[in-house]
Amino acid sequence: MSGHHDHTSNFEGMSADYKRRLWIVIALNATMFLVEMSAGHLAQSQALQADALDFLGDALTYGISLAVIGKSARIRSAVALAKGISLALMGAWVFGSTLYRVFYLGLPEASIMGSVGVLALATNVASVLLLLRYKDGDANVRSVWLCSRNDAIGNVAVIIAALAVWGTATGWPDVIVAAVMAGLFLSSAFQIVTQALHERRHKA
Repeated sequence: MSGHHDHTSNFEGMSADYKRRLWIVIALNATMFLVEMSAGHLAQSQALQADALDFLGDALTYGISLAVIGKSARIRSAVALAKGISLALMGAWVFGSTLYRVFYLGLPEASIMGSVGVLALATNVASVLLLLRYKDGDANVRSVWLCSRNDAIGNVAVIIAALAVWGTATGWPDVIVAAVMAGLFLSSAFQIVTQALHERRHKA
């Protein structure tokens, strides 16, 4: 936890160690998107598919974050703003598809949900630990931390949903968790957009 850059909102990602960690996290997220989306279709779990979509969004946005490190503050804040908006759209999509499942409700496969949820949680805990020392940077850096944190919370929720689906023999816990995750996406999007707009005004 050494280094004064790690504890300030002025950290802009200009660190070889940060970039190295980010590459590892990108690889982890891309791999888990493929695993979890396949499992989500197999298990007919909306919560798993929502979490898989979050993995994909993270892998793409982390790549963009890596690409704009060292660019001007205006470019970095614009990218962070775009990521916040895309996260809001993702949340809206998950919320909409969750409403669809309310009216077309099948029973998810709890065993697949639970096992894949544990694997995804392990992946995201590793990502969170890798990025922990850089959680308080600028909007671009902070968006990476928030997405990783969201993933870990989402995985815990999927595991809880799997247990609830198994215990109640209904698909409602899966739907409820997917809706909660949608709300988490929207909350993070608001934080990212707010900080990005503040940085744009400050730099202007």
